[in-house]
Amino acid sequence: MSSTPYVASLRIFEPITAFPAADRLRWSQLSTEVDTRAQEQELAMQRLIVPEPPALRPDGVHILDLDGARYICPWSTASRCWSALGDFKDEQPSTLASLFVSPALEEVITAGSENFEERVPHIITENWKVPPRWLALYEPDDRNRGYSNGVAYSKALTRLSKALERSKNSYEIVLQSFGDGFVAQEIEELIDWMELFHPESLIELDYGGLAGYLDYTLKADGLSGIEDDGSIEDLIFSLAGLASGDGAVAGQGYERLMSRWRPVEALEAAM
Repeated sequence: MSSTPYVASLRIFEPITAFPAADRLRWSQLSTEVDTRAQEQELAMQRLIVPEPPALRPDGVHILDLDGARYICPWSTASRCWSALGDFKDEQPSTLASLFVSPALEEVITAGSENFEERVPHIITENWKVPPRWLALYEPDDRNRGYSNGVAYSKALTRLSKALERSKNSYEIVLQSFGDGFVAQEIEELIDWMELFHPESLIELDYGGLAGYLDYTLKADGLSGIEDDGSIEDLIFSLAGLASGDGAVAGQGYERLMSRWRPVEALEAAM
């Protein structure tokens, strides 16, 4: 299982031509045979044991070669660490935040932050769940799932332009159905993030280690495992119900989706 089994990721792969010449030259020589996802996770685990300023280490990239073109997804480690720290501090009372992140550790995380404050991360993550707004970016045919060395995986890949079209459609449906509430705002923030990248980019949803947990819980329910995951289909079904004004249909699809993921999220409390 993944070394960070509770994390799902959404990754933007931009055409290599969208990057500076020096980066293009360096990245064009890299092999796709290297498991960069494992490398990224291993480095993250090392930082948990021995913290180091993420901005001071050369960052890695994920590579995707498709139809004769190379696409690059920088790890954006420094900006992601800096952003995660900010989010954590915003969610905690100031008197509690320092109990979890000492001033010394905060100094390590933010070292060199003046160099990446304006950078936009190519990767966003969620713990213990795959948000419905992520699933809304894809069609079932975009999905690739199965087992690698006995470990379940599930990924979906599509053109950024298609993902934006689908996300804007779901935004309009949610806005008309529920108004400008929390759900619509989250979808809007996702759209704003995607629009910052090259229009010919690709966007990948990776269940990460959550695929293994989902596989386990589906099998516990008497299903075959990860290949019986219908999360994308359920989300499409629910949105179609909302669009047609049929609340019962919308509720059925959403409840199927939630009932599939509740056992996975419940595992967090068991850890």
